[in-house]
Amino acid sequence: MDMRALLNPVVREIPPSGIRRFFDIAAEMEDAISLGVGEPDFVTPWHIRNEGIYSLEKGKTYYTSNAGLKELRVAICAYLERRFGLKYDPLSQTLVTVGGSEAIDLFVRSVIKPGDEVLIPEPSFVCYRPIAALAGGVPVPIVTKAENHFRLTPDELRAAITPRTKVLVLPFPNNPTGAVMRKEHLEALADVLKETDILVLADEIYAELTYGNEKHISIAAIDGMYERTVLVSGFSKAYAMTGWRLGYACGHPELIKAMTKVHQFAIMSAPTTAQYAAIEALQNGDDDIAMMRDEYDRRRRVMVKGFNDMGLACFNPEGAFYTFPCIKSTGMDSNAFCEALLYDKKVAVVPGTAFGDSGEGFIRCSYAYSVESINLALERIEAFVKHR
Repeated sequence: MDMRALLNPVVREIPPSGIRRFFDIAAEMEDAISLGVGEPDFVTPWHIRNEGIYSLEKGKTYYTSNAGLKELRVAICAYLERRFGLKYDPLSQTLVTVGGSEAIDLFVRSVIKPGDEVLIPEPSFVCYRPIAALAGGVPVPIVTKAENHFRLTPDELRAAITPRTKVLVLPFPNNPTGAVMRKEHLEALADVLKETDILVLADEIYAELTYGNEKHISIAAIDGMYERTVLVSGFSKAYAMTGWRLGYACGHPELIKAMTKVHQFAIMSAPTTAQYAAIEALQNGDDDIAMMRDEYDRRRRVMVKGFNDMGLACFNPEGAFYTFPCIKSTGMDSNAFCEALLYDKKVAVVPGTAFGDSGEGFIRCSYAYSVESINLALERIEAFVKHR
């Protein structure tokens, strides 16, 4: 029996994630330093962990409603209004999911028909293309450019739209570039979108990790965008809760109703313990966010300066916890650079091509690591670059 031939051809042809490969090799290497995985190095704050433990001690181990605990949905909506000025109804406009990735998948499966096009600014996180393809959609990359600070411009958006365009993914703050869309940039995109029926998937998982004097603003807060936007976020990045696997989506009641239907049959409900912990995070975690964001900001400045000083031009990221230095000056492609760096200097970084073809000539380096580890990695990378 040819088992491979029996697989769904779409699944068969999806390449594995390019993020994990170098991390997995580094994990087996003695004295290796990995700057590869996008995960906070902080432990979930104790008061959040304690609330999860307390829920177990109280025997709260049953399924919740499909949409999530009502108390959590109320807390999510209160948080979004308090932090970003967005108002959602906890009962009809809010769905709790197994991480932000499930929310993305639910949205795409709920709205995409075979042949519908999904616009994806790239470089960007690895899940959007496969999820669109699995739903029968056609992923359409839009290349963002370093000279535009890796922001999506209205001209780039307008040029990509066709009669088959159904969804625009808006993944800002961006993984891997750290790019941020400010209010004026979102308003320019909104002027284009208002002329269409295109829906917006706003992946704002890094919203709290925005640096500088301007706070994050959601495209859902821009005039005319609220109704057509589904906002996706979660607890992994802002609260260092990656292993708790909890996210959420907020949007138009009809969209959330459809997403909940898919979630109901595919998942049932998000982890109960994580939901109780998340209520505590939303209600009492502002200081934790501020502490971690300040530390990321310190590391960000160290890493950007380090790359620029060694001659690898590095865009100054305004969000998330990644740098995206250009390695074109070495004459090596991204994959070759990362492989040689790992075996020669025991430093794992991710080739830019893991985030789309337009990532060629760049590497992604996470600064969700200690300053000591970052400085040692930078020393090894500089020595590697000097001897190429």
